[in-house]
Amino acid sequence: MDVILLEKVANLGDLGDKVAVKSGYGRNFLIPQKKAVRATKEKIAEFEVRRAELEAAAAEQLTVAQTRADAIGQLEIKITQQAGEEGKLFGSVGTADIAAAVIAAGAELKKQEVRLPEGVIRVAGDHQVDLELHTDVVVTITVTIIGEE
Repeated sequence: MDVILLEKVANLGDLGDKVAVKSGYGRNFLIPQKKAVRATKEKIAEFEVRRAELEAAAAEQLTVAQTRADAIGQLEIKITQQAGEEGKLFGSVGTADIAAAVIAAGAELKKQEVRLPEGVIRVAGDHQVDLELHTDVVVTITVTIIGEE
């Protein structure tokens, strides 16, 4: 299935690129999320008319993400969790916990923007966490997990 991207999609392409994707990915994710449209002659012509508008919207989203990154990058996030004597947590700290802590510190963040490639945090201490605010804007923050007995 050929689609035209309406915004930059990580590992796929940039705004306006015509790419071939598997039909399920296009039908079930890209098109419903309004990240792409089918690459028909009519849609290609319609896209070329709207290109400037879409590029301006993409530039505005990037600016907003960079502003948020500057604000979030200055925060010190501390999360208190019950832990055993050796610092191993009873439970874990996940994306929702980190997002809630950032929101409590006064910044805007969705849990979908928190990246934990190694899984949830299960040990007290300092941990580096990536926040992907935009496909081009990734900020790394230090989350301190304080274990209380």
